[in-house]
Amino acid sequence: MQRDISALEKALQKRIEEMKLPGVSVCIRGPEGVIYQKGFGKRSIEQDLDVTPDTVFGIASMSKSFTALACCMLTAEGRMSLEDPITKYFPSLHLPGVPDELVTIRQLGLHRAGIPPMEPLEWSIAVNTPGRKSADEERLRKESPNAMNTIEQIADYIAEGRYQTLGEPGEYMSYSNEAYAILSYVVDQAAGIPLEQFLMERIFKPLGMTRTILDQDCSELKAMVGDGNVTRLFEEDDDGKLVEDDSWSVLPPFRGCACIKSTAPDMARYYQMLSNRGMFEGKRIVAEEAIDLMFGPEYPLRRKPFNVMGLKKREIAGKMVCDHGGGLHGVSTHGGLVEGGYGIAVLSNKSNEDAELVQWICYNFVLGQDLEQELYWCRPCGKAFSAPEMLYGDYVGHEGLVAHALVYPKDGKLWVRAYDEERVLEYCEGTVFAAVDPKTGKRSDTYRFFIHDGHAWGVKVGTRVFRRA
Repeated sequence: MQRDISALEKALQKRIEEMKLPGVSVCIRGPEGVIYQKGFGKRSIEQDLDVTPDTVFGIASMSKSFTALACCMLTAEGRMSLEDPITKYFPSLHLPGVPDELVTIRQLGLHRAGIPPMEPLEWSIAVNTPGRKSADEERLRKESPNAMNTIEQIADYIAEGRYQTLGEPGEYMSYSNEAYAILSYVVDQAAGIPLEQFLMERIFKPLGMTRTILDQDCSELKAMVGDGNVTRLFEEDDDGKLVEDDSWSVLPPFRGCACIKSTAPDMARYYQMLSNRGMFEGKRIVAEEAIDLMFGPEYPLRRKPFNVMGLKKREIAGKMVCDHGGGLHGVSTHGGLVEGGYGIAVLSNKSNEDAELVQWICYNFVLGQDLEQELYWCRPCGKAFSAPEMLYGDYVGHEGLVAHALVYPKDGKLWVRAYDEERVLEYCEGTVFAAVDPKTGKRSDTYRFFIHDGHAWGVKVGTRVFRRA
């Protein structure tokens, strides 16, 4: 395929500037090796330090695919099974009203165990991270029932059943950080060694990911790489001013959920290995059976994204794409594989940004499409939904601070107010809507409503299911 590297770089630079990202690292690998890699912007504005391909970033929830892959590898080796009930590893962890046999490793890995959005991850960050002084974090510290620094505290909180489950396991998908916190410790037990050691010995070192580690506060990483080429963390304050710090999120029980640090070239190696069904540069790293367990044929390829083990799977331009994003303080990332031996990673150092918008340019480049093409899986159809009154209401999520999505009619249209922003809900298909900024026309989340007995009992905001208040 003829590729215009100059056009790619211009498109990336433009998108990064539009999004006002301080620093970004991008890497694209294909069958021929590294196709493109570059650092954009600064890893520290205060110290005037540039991002390079070797700059280490947090990858946040991109970590989940490593934990999922570890579960699949151990299953392929006969040391555990994805069909094991979670009570085999955590005997006291019972989801209220759900038979133990249904809450399996697979359902936790697919975010389909029925666990609703919960507070423990945000509580753990607020309580265990030094130097955080915002009003929201102070409130979270006061609300947390304990230190949220052991997996037993997370498991006990889930088992308490303060919130209604979302249905029978397998029925609804709702993103769960707590599920992957639990899976981290399942790997410990099944492997007989800590997840950190398993990933280093079985994935990072064999792949030559020499600047990748799972650690909490970045101290082990800095000691390992030794050259100081680690990004600072950026966030906008209440006045919209960009500030930087070195306050890495510390969330002890959520190790394999969000705590890996890496570089774009290292992550591109990982995704390319997955695309090549466990092979990298002629060497088998992971058994093919483990790759199949992770995102293989039992998960049919389709236009609509579907959660597989630790990744989302979908079809773009006739090709399989599996990917995942991540976000924490000073971390907004996206990475994935494209069928045919391609691995792509986009890592940035600013909070609350959608790095997938940069990733799309890379996908379009690999797929030979217009670099600016949007890759939303659903698009407004220009028609009106037949029963909007079924959707009106206040929907509530409990991930950290309580979040509301208030759906209501105004000026003949359906609107939603969520996260202090008002958006028009434009109808796409089924019960799926795109939330669109009426001033700029830019999309934010996708909303999918669940209707029963004449009204919506819940709505999936992005990947989280909110219940009607």
